[in-house]
Amino acid sequence: AKKVVISAPSADAPMFVVGVNLDAYDPSYKVISNASCTTNCLAPLAKVIHDKFGIVEALMSTIHATTATQKTVDGPSNKDWRGGRGVNNNIIPSSTGAAKAVGKVIPSLNGKLTGLAFRVPTSDVSVVDLVARIEKEASYDEIKAAIKEAASSGPLKGIIEYTEDAVVSTDFVGHSASSIFDAKAGIQLNKNFVKLVSWYDNEWGY
Repeated sequence: AKKVVISAPSADAPMFVVGVNLDAYDPSYKVISNASCTTNCLAPLAKVIHDKFGIVEALMSTIHATTATQKTVDGPSNKDWRGGRGVNNNIIPSSTGAAKAVGKVIPSLNGKLTGLAFRVPTSDVSVVDLVARIEKEASYDEIKAAIKEAASSGPLKGIIEYTEDAVVSTDFVGHSASSIFDAKAGIQLNKNFVKLVSWYDNEWGY
């Protein structure tokens, strides 16, 4: 192959997320990483918030649909004990490198963001729950407006989308956007502390 795109985070290959750092791509690269489906949901959202308000620190959870590597019934797992449990009747806490990978595509967030996953018994579509402390005070309406603007024009158009509909996960099966911000699902404790919710079809949108 003349070019190889790894559909997962890589320890040493240059990593890119469309709409976030693709301008750093060099055509001479032979092997690159396109990060993961979760990173492709999280990074555009984090970029908008960080560019506009500054992220001081953040934690992410992804409530993630079942994948082909999981087991239908309890069995041995080389990776971790919980990973060997059956997917059909469990919520399974799991590790994810998605949040840390954001620090590779947005270097100014390196060390400021980490996260975990919960594997749930659904077949498709996952959701990112991002809790962030922001530097610049902002109301939730101002945060929504910034995301809506990014979704309507510029390099993130078509990558991040915005909805105020009362949606659920199956509404996004086959959705091509990497990150669909759910304006009605987020909450704010104060003007520096906010929880943001964004959906993604982990088998299609990325």
